[in-house]
Amino acid sequence: MSQAVSSSLLPQQNTSRVDAEKLAEIQQLLATRREGFSLEAPFYTDPDMFQLDMEAIFGQHWVFAASIAEIPEPGDYVTVEYGPYSLIVLHNDDGGINVLHNVCRHRGARVLTQQSGTTGNLVCGYHSWTYSPSGDLIHASAPGEIDFDKQCFALKKAQSRNIAGLIFVCIADEPPEDFDATAAIFEPYIAPHELTKTKVAYQQDILEQGNWKLVMENNRECYHCDGHPELACSLFPTWGLTDETVPTHLQDVWERNQDARVALEQRCQRYGLPFAVVEELDTRIAGIRISREALDGAGESFSVDGRRLSKKLLGDLPDFRLGRCSMHLQPNSWFHFLSDHVITFSAFPINDHQTLVRTTWLVADDAVEGVDYDVDALTHTWKQTNLQDKAFVELCQQGVTSPAYEQGPYMKSEYQVEAFINWYIQRMQEYTA
Repeated sequence: MSQAVSSSLLPQQNTSRVDAEKLAEIQQLLATRREGFSLEAPFYTDPDMFQLDMEAIFGQHWVFAASIAEIPEPGDYVTVEYGPYSLIVLHNDDGGINVLHNVCRHRGARVLTQQSGTTGNLVCGYHSWTYSPSGDLIHASAPGEIDFDKQCFALKKAQSRNIAGLIFVCIADEPPEDFDATAAIFEPYIAPHELTKTKVAYQQDILEQGNWKLVMENNRECYHCDGHPELACSLFPTWGLTDETVPTHLQDVWERNQDARVALEQRCQRYGLPFAVVEELDTRIAGIRISREALDGAGESFSVDGRRLSKKLLGDLPDFRLGRCSMHLQPNSWFHFLSDHVITFSAFPINDHQTLVRTTWLVADDAVEGVDYDVDALTHTWKQTNLQDKAFVELCQQGVTSPAYEQGPYMKSEYQVEAFINWYIQRMQEYTA
């Protein structure tokens, strides 16, 4: 499934904090990974492996942080935390995005302590060192102190990209060079939804007691979708199956799905909307899968009958019956772009056995709560699905810690799990080479 990637596309490697003996053990695990099977237990349980994940994956690659709807005005910010890192993602006065490490250059205190808010200058609450929105130190005085060069003590910066309203961050000095090529793939799919004209209807944070890779593996397959009764009302549970692999009890659903797919593709062609599957999850550094797919029932949204959950169409979309544009990006995000709302998902690793999953529902910025949409109805399906997924992930985390755990085979419908793991192994081997 993999192919060679030019070394010019790879991020700069850093010296690992994992000691040499442990690093050699991890290199051996990477080299002997059994294709088509789940990973060995240390990948999910070993703190040193987690440290290396933070260096090689989250320290080197583009990570989805937030949508522009979360920071719509200059001065708005969110703080994003994963592993040992805390970042400030700030909408600046020029309309761009600044990403700053949330670490005061005096004695290391967190500068901003809230998850979100609005600020002018950034003032550390410990000794009032004050920084401009671009991170420059502008105030650090005290009686009797000698002068020092403030330019040497600006907040450290990270890289950012705002692609059609999705904000990605990278803390590497030299990020992977292929992200712009990946962005060129997905931007035409999501641009018609016009995220710059949306607002946050609701945001949910769930702390899952599981390794971040288990969270991502669970997301990358629908083999378990019988465990999502609310979602199955609108999302065809045949996702990932083929004519050869669809089970007998889903044959009727499969045929209904094929009819809905043909009708959706005809509408997309009529409106000039891209819909074809692009699947390069492990054949590029910034791995991606994107497509526009039919929904069951009315085919409009994630509801019991498939009907719209907001009365307001997004952007310049001409029709509510546009299914969902589904996107997966390595390493930490997935998305559903519908005609009436958008849902973004991001997984932020906390430690080797805990992951924060953040889900954000966006609606048109002129949609009125209680008139155009009901928050409980809008969020019901994925709130329940997220809780069910949390339980599945935690069952797996409990299992991989057992001495009885052995690697198990992925089924054919779990090919995207294999692609995710293959992507992960490639990136880890590149970093540790």
